[in-house]
Amino acid sequence: MLMATRQAQRSTIGISSVRSLRVQTIVALILAIILPALVYFEGNTVQIVRSHTAFNTLLGASIATFAAYFMADRVTAFPGKGQLSYILPTYGISYALVAAVILLGRIPYSAGILLINFAATTGVQILVSAVAERQIGYRVFVAPGGRVEQLEAVDGLDTTLLTSASVPRSKRAILVADLHFDHSDEWERAIAEATLHGIPVYHYKQVLETLTGKVRIEHMSENTFGSLLPSLNYARTKRAADIILTLLILPILALPMALVALAIRLESSGPAFFLQLRMGHRGVPFKVIKFRTMRCEDPTKMADARDAAMTKKDDDRITRLGRFLRRSRIDELPQLINVLKGEMSWIGPRPEAIALSEWYESELPFYSYRHIVRPGITGWAQVNQGHVTNLDDISAKLQYDFFYIKNFPYWLDLLIVFRTVLVMLNGYGAK
Repeated sequence: MLMATRQAQRSTIGISSVRSLRVQTIVALILAIILPALVYFEGNTVQIVRSHTAFNTLLGASIATFAAYFMADRVTAFPGKGQLSYILPTYGISYALVAAVILLGRIPYSAGILLINFAATTGVQILVSAVAERQIGYRVFVAPGGRVEQLEAVDGLDTTLLTSASVPRSKRAILVADLHFDHSDEWERAIAEATLHGIPVYHYKQVLETLTGKVRIEHMSENTFGSLLPSLNYARTKRAADIILTLLILPILALPMALVALAIRLESSGPAFFLQLRMGHRGVPFKVIKFRTMRCEDPTKMADARDAAMTKKDDDRITRLGRFLRRSRIDELPQLINVLKGEMSWIGPRPEAIALSEWYESELPFYSYRHIVRPGITGWAQVNQGHVTNLDDISAKLQYDFFYIKNFPYWLDLLIVFRTVLVMLNGYGAK
């Protein structure tokens, strides 16, 4: 009975609902596009339609606004910052794509009006979203029993532990329970009645995954075929996108990368590039290519391979230029060669040095499962956690990797791209 109460829909805990985001977008469309156009043309809609330039521009702005809503709706479904953080990137991408279509199609339009529409819709959306995020969210009630105490470790989640088998019938109530726990008959009836009265009921692990962006595998039964198997169709599409994007970007970056290589050679003796054997897709080792950011050392004076592979905080092996390259993630650019060779992807779990990978695999259950997808230049764990090496942090990193593998759509990749840009700007997690 309890298993039947699971909800397949996306959790609404801690994130803005789709309905709220849709309303915000409609308000932005009316206030920033439709209303100004009606005022400018004095309410004469016929004149708007007859003016091809104005009509095409307003239509393009409307399409861009709805595209931005669709994009924001998808990326805010995942844990992380609120929708306010993604308004500017989503609107920027949407309007840029619309402008590209207009230019390629040589469609008459007004660049000035389109820019005004972009600024107005973005501004209104930010204002409306800021007001919406201050509203009271859902009330989360927890049924006692099982492992629900793990919810206490989630930052920002305000829960109410129920002491009797009665769920408050509020429109904004949510019930969370350990649906694998053998509840009493009284609690089973209470959970079933909550579902019948339209109160969403969630398994506690579903809530943990939704709010933390982590997936923990505790038993072999949780790793059944299909439960964490990434989409093969998307994997093929992603591989094609990796190749196309790399072929487009590599010629543009060739000269800057050559200058970086020259600067490395001038600053310290040794090669410009650093090659290291790392664990790759399906557990096949490969040589990763990066810009060298450390001084070259005599191999006979180095510690064991595992210690040498670890980058410590304020590591004195890192050069002055190398510290900048690491902070900005520019040292990762040569890995585009690995992407072309099929050894890596733009986005995926970060590949670890062989010595570290073997150590982690011996200490952490299911660690090798992260190799089911191609390793990436950036990834879900990187934008959430940064560079880590100790076992406790690696355990958390592994849960981020499992979340990425389980939620393998392109919208999560798009979210990672947004957050990677922020990481490159603020240097989060670099060592």
